[in-house]
Amino acid sequence: MKHVDYFHYLGEFEAPSKKAVNSRIKNLQKTFSEKYPQEPIIVRSPGRVNLIGEHTDYNEGFVLPAAIDKAAYLAISLRSDEEIHLHALDLHESFTTNARDLKPVREVSWPNYLLGSAAQYIKRGIKLPGFNAVLSSDVPIGAGLSSSAAVECATVFALNELLNTTLDRITMVKMAQQAEHEFAGVMCGIMDQFASMMGKKDHVIKLDCRSLEYEYVPFKLDGIKVLLLNTNVKHSLASSAYNTRRRECEDAVRWVSAHIPGVKSLRDVSEKMLDQYVAPKNKTIDRRARFVVQEIARLQAVCEDLKKNDLPALGRKMFATHEGLGKLYEVSCPELDWLVEHVRNNPSVMGARMMGGGFGGCTINLVKEDAIADLIAKLKPAYEKEMKLPLTYYIASIEDGTGLIDQSTSQGFN
Repeated sequence: MKHVDYFHYLGEFEAPSKKAVNSRIKNLQKTFSEKYPQEPIIVRSPGRVNLIGEHTDYNEGFVLPAAIDKAAYLAISLRSDEEIHLHALDLHESFTTNARDLKPVREVSWPNYLLGSAAQYIKRGIKLPGFNAVLSSDVPIGAGLSSSAAVECATVFALNELLNTTLDRITMVKMAQQAEHEFAGVMCGIMDQFASMMGKKDHVIKLDCRSLEYEYVPFKLDGIKVLLLNTNVKHSLASSAYNTRRRECEDAVRWVSAHIPGVKSLRDVSEKMLDQYVAPKNKTIDRRARFVVQEIARLQAVCEDLKKNDLPALGRKMFATHEGLGKLYEVSCPELDWLVEHVRNNPSVMGARMMGGGFGGCTINLVKEDAIADLIAKLKPAYEKEMKLPLTYYIASIEDGTGLIDQSTSQGFN
């Protein structure tokens, strides 16, 4: 698929230095000016990590994500006609369509994230003119860092600026989520788009996915770093399995709600209810629902751990989440399990788990900063020998969410 090829091409798994970011922005400006006569605005929209709370967002539970320093960058300006001209800078690929004929594209996938986001304005009764856009990104696909949400949020935010529609950020989050549903065909929860749009430097977001109430929780990491280890497994099963897991969760809710009024999601379900109404009917669906119910409770406990700055307690719950994702939700893979097991007993690793939809991507690890080099030196050759895949890594920093780039400095955000 072109979508996978595109983001793998640009997703080199290294921390983006200020110099690299500035170079990317300058290249974006240069390419735009060569192709189009208008002066663009440039929007940065980040990828995200999720500390804990996996597959809970579409079950109206809680999540605990944060925006990171890998991001999509979009240069964009309006046109006087209805034509839409898109260019993927890193792939050297272009796509053209018309604002009056927005529909999912079959022959290539990457335009869908921009077109689906633009289509949300039309759905709201807002007149959408044509526009020119150049996209560049350093958020790798397949790593569980929400590369698609970054592009969707960038597009929705940019058009809000250009059209002066004064939409609030929560509305834009919902529009970006709908773009993923309607044009990418992935019935995602709201976490990815929320984290990208709403991120705050050095904080995680405790998000209630039912009410969309949220609070910023300081994430104090004195001497500890967030280390992402990328399996480099292409998770080709992730989209179909994601939709299947969502249906299985809905089945469990339907069976429980037939007996208990007021149950609308797994947020309302207890393990006792699963014992009574789900386990006797279908063991597989019981396992899926049981993981989610346990994970919602686990996240609430983690928030208390963070308030006490108890990282070891947080770490133990991260390992428990991985166990549940593998054995109950069944979305792990041998490569992810290998990485978690090989750090489990390392005293320098507070916690680790797989992150994202599953079947590949990254593990997220809390590691003592002075132990990272030694850890990588040991893990990398062992993993590559056993799995016959490269092990790449990235030390993530927690950054602000979607915003305008100050082009006079190529660093400022508004």
